[in-house]
Amino acid sequence: MKRFLPGMSLILCVVLCRLNSAPTQPFRLAIVGLDHGHVDSYLAETLTRADVQLVGVVEPKPALAAQFAARFKIPATLQFSSLEEMLRIAKPEGVMVFTSTFAHKQVVEICAAHHVHVMMEKPLAVSMEHARAMQQAAQLNAIHVLVNYETTWYPSHELAYNLVRKQSAIGELNKVVVRDGHRGPKEIGCPESFLVWLTDPVLNGGGAIMDFGCYGADLITWLMQGQRPNSVTAVTQQLKPEVYPLVDDDATIILTYPHAQGIIQASWNWPIGRKDMDLYGVSGQVAVVDRKTLQLSTPDGKTSDLTPPVLDAAHREPIAYFMAVVRNEIPEHPLSSMATNLIVTEILDAARESARTHRSVPLSGKVE
Repeated sequence: MKRFLPGMSLILCVVLCRLNSAPTQPFRLAIVGLDHGHVDSYLAETLTRADVQLVGVVEPKPALAAQFAARFKIPATLQFSSLEEMLRIAKPEGVMVFTSTFAHKQVVEICAAHHVHVMMEKPLAVSMEHARAMQQAAQLNAIHVLVNYETTWYPSHELAYNLVRKQSAIGELNKVVVRDGHRGPKEIGCPESFLVWLTDPVLNGGGAIMDFGCYGADLITWLMQGQRPNSVTAVTQQLKPEVYPLVDDDATIILTYPHAQGIIQASWNWPIGRKDMDLYGVSGQVAVVDRKTLQLSTPDGKTSDLTPPVLDAAHREPIAYFMAVVRNEIPEHPLSSMATNLIVTEILDAARESARTHRSVPLSGKVE
């Protein structure tokens, strides 16, 4: 039987307490791609956060890589032109992707082979073919593949969901209208490296229908608790063909469910930037005005302004969320999950087919 010296139990307790309270090692994060307009803020943040260690930046285009390296003072040791090389040398825990949507498939397949988790900017994929390939790679290699939507981090959306699905504040949900967009990517000053692929029908899969239609498809699928629509009907237009000659700049998508309807209005022609939605039930309406503002209206004419509670730290922004999911501290949120975004991709595929053929597209069978 081992004997402990006097005071050893106290020392052991102090050591264990210090180990338990020791800060978690910074999350080893890499950024892949610099030609997405959202990358700037994330790159700046990862270079300064204490809980994140930027271990690599991958950009194969030399001029673009040099431009960002100069702007953000990225050390040469963190710069890579090859994703394979970065994964082998830097060994990140997770990768955030800022490439064209078309490139998501290749990035996920390479990262999956290295067992590295991925979060990309919305949408998941340009097609169901790409989406299923990513799903297969993720399942085979047991990695998380998450999709980052700005609207996932809106406290107003979480409260709206709770009001409708947990509190039944407006009765049975029967209509959702989601509006997303702005004046247009060129009009708001998106960089040329972003515009080149965002306005390309192959690299983006379409125009406004992909860029902003995905938000509504994501939110409605969540609000419908993962239910697939019975049919998808869409109309696209080129209201500014001289600016966007290759892709649509305005899209309306109608989703039908057994007892509900979803309407997605996605546009590069709004006079203002907007991300808002209205939820209608048999006994009331919830209007989500912006990320922090909701209104609850009832048939008696009463309207109440509601203030959503602050989200917990792991659900306020994408980097903290990505880190928490990868480290198994929280489960995936449906809005960013592969399961939801397979349905989003199916909706967008059907919407483009509907717009092309001028017919409604029924969704039969089950998405796998």
